[in-house]
Amino acid sequence: MITAKIRRLYSKIFESYGHGSLENHIKKVIELDEFLPYSSTFFCITNTQTLSFEYISKNMKSCLGLDKTLLKEKGMRYFWSRMHPDDVERWLAALNELMNYTVNEISIEQRTRMNYTWNYRFKNSKDEYVNVIQNTTPLEFDMENKPIIGMAHYTVLNSNIKMDVCASAKWLNDKNEYETQYFNNFSQKLLTNGVSNRERDIIRLLVLNYSSKEIAEKLYISSNTVDTHRRNILKKLNISSTGELVGMLKMNKIAL
Repeated sequence: MITAKIRRLYSKIFESYGHGSLENHIKKVIELDEFLPYSSTFFCITNTQTLSFEYISKNMKSCLGLDKTLLKEKGMRYFWSRMHPDDVERWLAALNELMNYTVNEISIEQRTRMNYTWNYRFKNSKDEYVNVIQNTTPLEFDMENKPIIGMAHYTVLNSNIKMDVCASAKWLNDKNEYETQYFNNFSQKLLTNGVSNRERDIIRLLVLNYSSKEIAEKLYISSNTVDTHRRNILKKLNISSTGELVGMLKMNKIAL
């Protein structure tokens, strides 16, 4: 019975997203939150015009230990004040570049299919810094077609993991596969210089254990082209195998 209800809610969410009102969409997402298991992820509905949280999912408390009533009352400024001081400047640079890229390079029609990712360290209720990877999908835009309402997903990782501050923008293609349009590592240059966005998509899918044939289908290219990209990637990074590449990415904790 519970599984059937979750499926119905998912169906309504995606039905309302493209055709109904934003209010309906958010309402269905909030209803679904009741059934989600406790985990190391949570989500919020964010409003960048009022710098407020329209909704905070129940998992925020288990992830960060913070009172969501306080977070809703004080808004985004309070959330930002808990970021690690050493990450704030890099994080601001990342957001600024993502916004400039969207406004200057992404068409108005394409913006509704964009997805943005960045990361930072955040102080939890125990005054310990944990790693947070934030993935945001715009839901509504202002008169200048800048995103104002967003669905933000947060993944919380152990504080002992060293992570570079990175930012990326991806576009959802007609096969429902995200293609990287923008990437930058704001902590160092690993995987930045010389690696194209197409190669970055292939790296991301290789990390997810997709074969060359499967990657080709997802990115609308031939298997031979994928294999050529794979050889070029290994050559550019001066490594000998895909296994070494995957190990390097996991060791450096880069969010592609």
